[in-house]
Amino acid sequence: MKPKFPTFFIAFTLLTFSFIACHQDQNPKTLLFIGSYTEGVPSTGIYIYELDHESEKLRALYTEDSIVNPSFLKISTNGDFLYAVTKSQLETHGSIAAFKVQPSTGKLTRINEQPAGGRNPVHLSISKDGDHLINSNYTDAGISCFKIEKDGSLEAYSQLLRFKDSSIVKGRQDEAHIHSTNFSPDGNFMFAQDLGADKIRTFAVGTTTENFLKPAVGLSLKTKPGSGPRHFTFHPKGNFGYGIEELSGKISRYRYSNGILTFQQDYPSYANKQAIYRAADIHISPDGLFLYASNRGPKENSISVFAIDQGNGDLKLVERTPTYGDHPRNFVIDPSGKFLLVANQFSNNVVIFKRDLDTGKLSKLPQELTIANPSSLQTATYN
Repeated sequence: MKPKFPTFFIAFTLLTFSFIACHQDQNPKTLLFIGSYTEGVPSTGIYIYELDHESEKLRALYTEDSIVNPSFLKISTNGDFLYAVTKSQLETHGSIAAFKVQPSTGKLTRINEQPAGGRNPVHLSISKDGDHLINSNYTDAGISCFKIEKDGSLEAYSQLLRFKDSSIVKGRQDEAHIHSTNFSPDGNFMFAQDLGADKIRTFAVGTTTENFLKPAVGLSLKTKPGSGPRHFTFHPKGNFGYGIEELSGKISRYRYSNGILTFQQDYPSYANKQAIYRAADIHISPDGLFLYASNRGPKENSISVFAIDQGNGDLKLVERTPTYGDHPRNFVIDPSGKFLLVANQFSNNVVIFKRDLDTGKLSKLPQELTIANPSSLQTATYN
């Protein structure tokens, strides 16, 4: 005679398994996307890893082969799509490639690729509504605007804005060089960092793809001569902005309101005065309490850490920590804010730091990745 189990026991068991399965499905998964330089030839150029928060380690998932210099990456707001500049730092025009992301495996499926409209595409940004992608061309100074379709594909660029200008540093500022763009917190304006002209160019955001970007007359501003504005970030509150200046090695603080950036103060990112500066990247922790910037030699490879005054945006130095590699071109803070990862391009390594959420200080974790010429990092968390 078969034993009979009470109905409530069966129901309890099924409920338990259902809870466990649901809990496992909802366990967040963080992916790290690494772009690199492939020395101008088709090769392995994009690397996908899973960042395990418990073990504090990275696990290899996928590599994208037969791609040329995917040196800057941008993940879509929802994490479904990855965009990469390709054929950067070549004499020929670059391109922008679109990929579909499979979170469970990290696999990328190429959707399409569009011409960038110039040589050496170096940066990508996405509008607040997620419908437009903006590319910055460095060598042929310009901005190209792409409509993003629902399937993640890119239409051919609808706008190509080109610039001619210069500033005082011979050999570096003989002509305009657009290095990055950022949308304002409300999405109504866009700002372009022109390293060659010492300018932050301001654009009003339109309502049609054909005229998505409109130069905002009178709102663009000049930075200090020889500063070389490179990258920029807004504070989560939206009332402050911070720019990293490649040629001066400084961080500039701005007050922001309705399309207007007003310079407040600058701060040295490097510990010591140098003949040449190569300040690179800048990010703010998700909680808005700390700012981080990378310094790419020639005598100091470091991340500078600053506490942010939540009232006026003033910066106070917390520490400078070595990046344990050469030429930290790019870094990223994961969505949880617990980890900061650095791409050291010239020493071919990616280093993981754990962030102290209270002090902002960084502690190097044991694991390092060996990646040829890593240049761009993006993270996304999937539930």
